[in-house]
Amino acid sequence: MLRRAAATFAVAALAFGAAACADDKETPTGTPTSAAVAYPVTVGTVTLDAQPQKIVSLSPTTTEMLFAIDAGKQVVAVDDQSNHPTGAPKTDLSGYQPNAEAIAAKNPDLVVLSNDTNNIVSQLTTLKIPVYVAPAAATIDDTYKQLTELGTLTGHPTEAAAEVQRMKDQIAKIITSVPKRATPLTYYYELDPTFYSLTSKTFVGSLFAQLGLTNIADGADAKGTGYPQLTAEAIIKANPDLIFLADTKCCGQSPETVARRAGWADLTAVTKNQVVALDDDIASRWGPRVVDLLQTAADAVAKVPAN
Repeated sequence: MLRRAAATFAVAALAFGAAACADDKETPTGTPTSAAVAYPVTVGTVTLDAQPQKIVSLSPTTTEMLFAIDAGKQVVAVDDQSNHPTGAPKTDLSGYQPNAEAIAAKNPDLVVLSNDTNNIVSQLTTLKIPVYVAPAAATIDDTYKQLTELGTLTGHPTEAAAEVQRMKDQIAKIITSVPKRATPLTYYYELDPTFYSLTSKTFVGSLFAQLGLTNIADGADAKGTGYPQLTAEAIIKANPDLIFLADTKCCGQSPETVARRAGWADLTAVTKNQVVALDDDIASRWGPRVVDLLQTAADAVAKVPAN
């Protein structure tokens, strides 16, 4: 269930002109400038005396965030699951089973991760390596906060603010574009083929709710985890208008495999071709590409005839 933890910018190198500084020294071509940021800076318990030049990211989401705020040139290594953007310096470092010695070997001046697995934060702190933890977002505001804080730490507050505003504007536009319906559409969101789902209280569920969708899993969350396991019988009985598959890469699910499940062929979502195959990576990350996830959902809603 690690996958629950429920728009990338190209990073341009910053080069200075030939004019000499007061001390006749030049900033090397491609080195990010901190001219607009006064260090030291503090975010939570993390204080940096200077702009970090060797960042290690151990979370696919934080990797995407760092590149989106133009801090990509400062990233020297990312974990083995960080596959976006394609230019990120992917290594065999693990975010699931982080190894302090392997991380320290990269000589980082900032480590960014999403989970304090194996007490890795304490281990790195003992080694005098600053660590910023960006846990899985519960709301979109958490995403905005993490982008803003990363902008502060990396010396890119302006770029971070621009990325946050871009996301806000696009999400607002997407939500506004979805027409109101007299009867809300229902949906089932599949995390894996054993019918684990999510409710409207989760990060993704709260966004889908803004599209006017009703989640069939909401009433099944007896434990209040936000991620109940449904039964095939319950899903068939609910007969959702839309089915979103967030298990296409991990588990090979598709509209075709769903249609072949016993008793599913006659579901409204199946008969009306309203089973939506999502990109697992985008669906499980809470960074800038959440806009893409919401757009995919909105497009699916728009294709359903108005009632």
